[in-house]
Amino acid sequence: MKLTVWTYEGPPHVGAMRVATAMKGLHYVLHAPQGDTYADLLFTMIERRNHRPPVSYTTFQARDLGADTANLFKTALHDAFDRFHPQAMIVGSSCTAELIQDDPEGMAATLDLGIPVIPLELPSYQRKENFGSDETFYQIVKTIARPMERTAHVSANLIGPVGLGFRHRDDIVEVTALLEEMGISVNVVAPMDATPADIARMGAAHFNVLMYPEHAETAARWMEKTLGQPFTKTVPIGVGATRDFIAEVAQIAGVAPKADDGRLRMPWYSQSVDSTYLTGKRVFLFGDATHVKAMARVARDEMGFDVVGLGCYNREFARDIRKLAREFGVEALISDDYLEVEQTIEALAPEMILGTQMERHIGKRLGIPCAVISAPVHVQDFPARYSPQMGWEGANVIFDTLVHPLVMGLEEHLLHMFREDFEFHDDAGASHHGGAAKARAVEAEPDTDQEAAAAAAPAEGEIVWLSAAEKELKKIPFFVRGKAKRNTEKFALEKGVHEISVETLYEAKAHYAR
Repeated sequence: MKLTVWTYEGPPHVGAMRVATAMKGLHYVLHAPQGDTYADLLFTMIERRNHRPPVSYTTFQARDLGADTANLFKTALHDAFDRFHPQAMIVGSSCTAELIQDDPEGMAATLDLGIPVIPLELPSYQRKENFGSDETFYQIVKTIARPMERTAHVSANLIGPVGLGFRHRDDIVEVTALLEEMGISVNVVAPMDATPADIARMGAAHFNVLMYPEHAETAARWMEKTLGQPFTKTVPIGVGATRDFIAEVAQIAGVAPKADDGRLRMPWYSQSVDSTYLTGKRVFLFGDATHVKAMARVARDEMGFDVVGLGCYNREFARDIRKLAREFGVEALISDDYLEVEQTIEALAPEMILGTQMERHIGKRLGIPCAVISAPVHVQDFPARYSPQMGWEGANVIFDTLVHPLVMGLEEHLLHMFREDFEFHDDAGASHHGGAAKARAVEAEPDTDQEAAAAAAPAEGEIVWLSAAEKELKKIPFFVRGKAKRNTEKFALEKGVHEISVETLYEAKAHYAR
């Protein structure tokens, strides 16, 4: 654990909170100091939920450390039970409370409240948020679910959707529709909107659809072994993956595959001449492993992009991502340090980033368009409208997500190219008010030789861009401008040139074009 401005994952108790917040009839008692209640804001502000997470905190203060903080936990547990009357409870410590070693998990095991009280052992200083959600859901399922007679009709559980999940709410609708089209009903969706009573009847399903491995793979493997329920391995994000998912489900369930892809909007575009403007665009992908794996396939096989790099922040899936990177002929980046991610992006100089909220900020600083494809995300990526990632409609949403940044980027570049035009300069006002346009005074071009002579002598190894060269550099499209600048400076240093003129810029361009 380390202090940082941004983080891809919080501590594991936040992952447990994502499971608790997604469920109903479950309450989480968290042994935590005053101040750790910040996590409530993640759900009410970012996800825009209309209710607080079902979490009670002991909220001990500094003066309590000299007394018996264990009793504070017991009191909080009883108070939460009396107030909320949950069907089940989970208990654990925050990262700070873990240091005082009160063992709330052990204390909970000695209490008899007449409901399941599930202790969580989440090592805050070794593991992170996605581990917390996966382990919490596993412990809930392991404690409550039991073998039982299967439903008369073929059915499946959808497992993995949690609070603060990237488009999880809408993905459930899409996957449910895919299953129903093949005559398969949904038995339980969990954790999202499930109660402990729903968890108890998960064993009635014939198989499980593992929607998000980060949050439910351990539970899926336990149910496969203990309840005899196979689970799907394909995540239906993208056209090809959705078709593969349908085939996999049909094989598991013993039904005929059905795929009504009439809603797809991408095929017609792929066959049009307009799509050639985007073919071969160099993209870099980073996020959680599930979305990176799916979107890498979409980028290469369905959009015709050139994947120049990819990575993930959750180290539990490092092996999968390294294998994927080898298939794409690139080097995998496994890191939870956004500064390392930024350095990698800057070195690769892609034309677009597919990433998280962090990469969106990185893209803004580097002048590279970014499409958000993975959590962590901010409030704008929890839209009120229907906006799935999975299934046929999810493929349409992804199509828009990947095309719009590039199309808008081209428009911005054109406006930038003509920024000196009488109609588009900064003082001109809105272009559709043609009569109100103000002509810009034309300044005399400086004499390059005089300018160079007047410039102070650069220090050893320092590069100075002459104004005419800077002006010419700005005409280069924004998504490759950084790389052109670095290449030119490298060329200049190799030639012993410390002042870059227009001629130097074009000599460097010719050199690297060979």
